[in-house]
Amino acid sequence: MTWIIENSRFMIAISIVIILAYPLLQSCPPAEAIKSSNSDHVPLFNYRQSPNFKNSPKCTTFPISSIATKICNPFLVHISMTLDTKFLRGSVAAIHSILQHSHCPENLFFHFISSDTAINLEPHLGKIFPLLSFKIYYFNPGIVQNKISSSIRQTLEHPLNYARNYLAELLEPCVQRVIYLDSDIVLVDDISNLWKASLGLSTVGSPQYCHANFTNYFTPKFWSHKKFFRAFHGRKPCYFNTGVMVIDLIKWRKYRHTKKLERWMKIQRVHRIYELGSLPPFLLVFAGKIAPIDQRWNQHGLGGDNLSGSCRNIHAGPVSLLHWSGGGKPWLRLDSGNSCPLDELWARYDLHG
Repeated sequence: MTWIIENSRFMIAISIVIILAYPLLQSCPPAEAIKSSNSDHVPLFNYRQSPNFKNSPKCTTFPISSIATKICNPFLVHISMTLDTKFLRGSVAAIHSILQHSHCPENLFFHFISSDTAINLEPHLGKIFPLLSFKIYYFNPGIVQNKISSSIRQTLEHPLNYARNYLAELLEPCVQRVIYLDSDIVLVDDISNLWKASLGLSTVGSPQYCHANFTNYFTPKFWSHKKFFRAFHGRKPCYFNTGVMVIDLIKWRKYRHTKKLERWMKIQRVHRIYELGSLPPFLLVFAGKIAPIDQRWNQHGLGGDNLSGSCRNIHAGPVSLLHWSGGGKPWLRLDSGNSCPLDELWARYDLHG
């Protein structure tokens, strides 16, 4: 063991995660390759078919129904993610990991948000995951196009990053709660455990990090103007990552939180009070008022920093969800031959190629 510690940083990182997640890491049978019939899209849709994950005997079973009827079933676990061709490989791996570790995978419903009109992703997703219950919603980029200001990374300026602001409007009114997840995550735990998190009187639940220097998320201009920083009056704000959130859509709609987020985006366009895309408006509206969820549900930062991607290890403690937030994505680093140790764990769920 001493030799491993001294000579292999790679084995340390992988061993820690495997030990923590071992009871939930299952082996997958060989998967059938899927390719698009459109030759122009063969590289994009060159995916293997996922195994058909079935409910365990203890799961509640529902009668077969149409998607429109099933969406309103109050006993389903609702999950929302964005779908973008650039990050599709990450989305597929994330879905695969969620299904693999769920005891009741047939009781999950995925709400995918896409702004792509050139490619119909529905049939391709249906071939990769034949038993998946899902619906794709169109998000019009024009809704936020004139509300977005420049960020420190161009990818943060993509309109789809702001789709999470509009989940209450996009999803059916009968959907009362949803888990929002970024596309660069994998789970090594049953997502129903996250679904059960208590939100109390809060609208949003998320792992929070109160040791982070909160002032860094806003410009000096923000902190020098009382009319801005007094937004945090009466609350102790802590950083939280918007890539993993449990959202009470009933409260969101009641308190019109979408309008509050848009208000801060409008102020940003004029006064330049932050640099980090869609995150700061969420901090302004919810920080200090969120329901704290165990940090095991967002081991974030594995993509390195925002400027010059670097390898990161997981934080101390148990792990349920790994998140490659930051500039480096595991599929790009693996393909380049310059991967980080934890990227190899992500590769367990990769169905591409």
